[in-house]
Amino acid sequence: MSVLESERQNETEVAQSATGVVDVARVEEFAEKVAGDHAVAVNAVLAYLGDRLGLWKALASVPSATSRELSERSGLAERYVREWLSAEAAAGYVEYDPDGSRFRLPPEHAAVLADDSSPAALAGTFELTAGLWASVDRLAHVYATGEGFGWHEHDSRMFNGVDRFFRPLYNSSLVEQWLPAVDGVVARLASGIRVLDVGCGLGSATLLMAETFPASTFTGVDYHDESIVRASASAARAGGSDRVRFERAGAEDYTGGPYDLICFFDALHDMGDPVAALRHARAELADDGVVLAVEPFANDRLEDNLTPLGLSYYAASATICVPNSLSQSGQAALGAQAGPGRIVDAFHEAGFGTARQAAATPFNLVIEGRA
Repeated sequence: MSVLESERQNETEVAQSATGVVDVARVEEFAEKVAGDHAVAVNAVLAYLGDRLGLWKALASVPSATSRELSERSGLAERYVREWLSAEAAAGYVEYDPDGSRFRLPPEHAAVLADDSSPAALAGTFELTAGLWASVDRLAHVYATGEGFGWHEHDSRMFNGVDRFFRPLYNSSLVEQWLPAVDGVVARLASGIRVLDVGCGLGSATLLMAETFPASTFTGVDYHDESIVRASASAARAGGSDRVRFERAGAEDYTGGPYDLICFFDALHDMGDPVAALRHARAELADDGVVLAVEPFANDRLEDNLTPLGLSYYAASATICVPNSLSQSGQAALGAQAGPGRIVDAFHEAGFGTARQAAATPFNLVIEGRA
């Protein structure tokens, strides 16, 4: 028996004495999974560097490249580029042809990693993850103390990364799926109504609606100063500042109503007091107005959310959504997997006469409330 085998046997015996019978095959299987997850986690750093340094776009712009050719095209050191390419080939992100030592980013992979306008774009998730790692010490602190950790306290990469993550969903779903799920809203937007986007972030959803429905006017509010500055700059570049404006305001203190449509895009569950936010929305709503809340897809029971998508949303919730809610008054901490039942209940508690799940897509729930 080798030393390694002896150590593994001793470890197994300790586990058996502490927790009962252990299936060694399952231990090995799970250890392989964790090792694989670790490799993926470390590669996320390299994927982020590929996004930040323009390597994905540079590789997508040519049929294939050697490490030296990509180094020259990107302006980066060849030795680093060579190791980066080797890692991405091992990860399956790029293809490698040993005949000529050439690397290729397939167009299907480029749609995910090198084109933010693609409906499949996911490079922003690596920027988001980089922002999370920058905040990990603070997260460890609030996990120990129970304190909150506000959105505005995160590393600035978080704000752009989250916007880049959600923008493909807005582009593919907002006009085509979410708005049509609410009876009569599309026709009213086309004829001209007043719309409010609460928790608008960098304004991507607000600006998309404004571009699609030129007869309507739009206001986006967010408590986060940097988001409002950047959203306002985007509106100015888009040339729609006469119909779109962004203002610094919280979910319970904005004014300017009555509004015909009030939207919460992936924001309601992040709030300290979602019921109070909905109650304020109802007070600012026109008599025949509608509140639309788009939330991450979830079932009502935890056991029905134990999926890869559920993992993604629970992980975001444990590091962003719940800490943000706990930093605000109310501290409801609904989490990103609250499910339709709890969201609809919040509408009813806020005084809405009717509230329903209007639609469910693979990634989102659409909740509609009317006074």
